[in-house]
Amino acid sequence: MKLLSKSGLMLLALVSTFILSTMSSAYAEDAGIKELRAALSKRMPSAANAGIKKTPVKGIYEVTASGQIMYMTQDSRFIFDGDLYDMQLRKNITEDTRGEVRLNALKELGEENMLVYMPKGEVKHTITVFTDIYCPYCRKLHNELADYKNNGVKVRYIFVPFKGEKSVETSVSVWCADDQNKALDLAKSGADIEKKTCKNPINKHQILASDLGIRGTPAIMLESGQLLPGYVPSAKLLQQLKTMP
Repeated sequence: MKLLSKSGLMLLALVSTFILSTMSSAYAEDAGIKELRAALSKRMPSAANAGIKKTPVKGIYEVTASGQIMYMTQDSRFIFDGDLYDMQLRKNITEDTRGEVRLNALKELGEENMLVYMPKGEVKHTITVFTDIYCPYCRKLHNELADYKNNGVKVRYIFVPFKGEKSVETSVSVWCADDQNKALDLAKSGADIEKKTCKNPINKHQILASDLGIRGTPAIMLESGQLLPGYVPSAKLLQQLKTMP
């Protein structure tokens, strides 16, 4: 058996020290999160199961609960609400987390609970649109649907009937129609459609919109989780999608 040289033994010792140091640091991080979670369970029981992770700021943790993001010290004594920016990287750290929260919420809802328009040919991008059938700018966006379909963009609709009971009833009727896409096209054009009822996800749509802080329509979510409030012309949005991976 070949013995290690003196220099080899020194290298092995350095590597071992580095590994132990890294492991200790990881355990320290876990301990900090555990301490904050324990403190939260006493101060804010409703947030005991919140998502917690370290931030680049020493001693400050990011806490996500019910779609809301806040920052806390390890003992939960100090809390602040707002966006955390990394000026060196010119990056909004909070917005990155918001994107993750939004995408997880859409995944939980499931595409089977959305009204989907497929593009012609390959799906290159997907946008998710929070819409109200009677919202003028939502109708303007819908009138440009062909632009998206012709450019490989799948459009998924989530109904947020802000316009009152009639909007709720029409959203349900569209969902329950034999041909959902045709029914929505007619409703968006201002035509009356057959009133129908069935098991539907409209209430889930409204809860989701509320949890994500959506207060108006249209609101467009990109594959990155970025949320674009309001109407965006198809030409402009298609150009933005082309720059995305």
